[in-house]
Amino acid sequence: MEIRHLQLGSCPDSWGVWYADDPRQTPWRRFLDEMVASGYHWLELGPYGYLPTDPAQLADELAERGLSVAGGTVAGAGGPHKDFGAVVEATRKVAALTAAVGGENVIFVPVPGYRDDVTGAYLEAAALDADQWKSLTDNSNTLGRILLEEYGLHMRFHPHADYQVETQEQTERYLAGTDPRFVSLCLDTGHLAYRRADVPGLIRKYPDRVGYVHIKQMDPAIAARAVREDLAFGQAVAMGASVEPPAGSPDIPAVMDALSELDAELFVVVEQDMYPIAFDVPLPIAQRTRSYLNSVGLHSRAGTVHHKEIPDDPA
Repeated sequence: MEIRHLQLGSCPDSWGVWYADDPRQTPWRRFLDEMVASGYHWLELGPYGYLPTDPAQLADELAERGLSVAGGTVAGAGGPHKDFGAVVEATRKVAALTAAVGGENVIFVPVPGYRDDVTGAYLEAAALDADQWKSLTDNSNTLGRILLEEYGLHMRFHPHADYQVETQEQTERYLAGTDPRFVSLCLDTGHLAYRRADVPGLIRKYPDRVGYVHIKQMDPAIAARAVREDLAFGQAVAMGASVEPPAGSPDIPAVMDALSELDAELFVVVEQDMYPIAFDVPLPIAQRTRSYLNSVGLHSRAGTVHHKEIPDDPA
């Protein structure tokens, strides 16, 4: 069975890429070539600067391989509740590139969060106060409006472990405070499961707010250990928290049942956290993951790479 309104893709994260530039990460040309070898047609761009940022060059590299863009990724700018001017600046760069190569989504990943991934040190409080929540939701609405009205793109906010929107309760509070015209979720099945959310339940409760999906699983034993030992998410990933499906949680068929009920065209992008990883590890995992997801109805159908000129960013 193929669920026609769901389009499968992948992203640099599944090749061990968390940063724009790091010698421990898969080189970008190898990533693109191995995307093709894995049978994917759609990709998320990953950290700004990892792939070429010149629209013409990026479009050529993608067209050469028959790849199309599901969305751009804002990561490393922090959360919208603080330093909002810097957040807007970083988002505009991603938006201009994404629109120029035919993408329609901007996935906002609020990292760094309240902990250091390597040391586990707390960088700020793990919960927002009332004023910070208001800043978060107001600024998210503003950012979503900018993306839609100035770039024709949709903002997909990604609840993330070790950010102050990570649990089911916090995710629901975020949705209640943001405008559905401008903000929807990048529903990351792994991060939500890591914080023990009911992922199929969230999909069914908020069918109109799920705009994009990151599909992945977490090892529940490592997630539980992270709570017991007060580990940062990056520390848990280094221990193998993010696992190849169907080895972890949430249950993929249950998630697929819920997604199949949605009345919308959606990208479902594989995002297995594997930083850092040896360069020869990701490809066979990506191939096995695609085969497994094909078996539960997710397929990657060829799209079209678009290249259009975007005017200078508004002042």
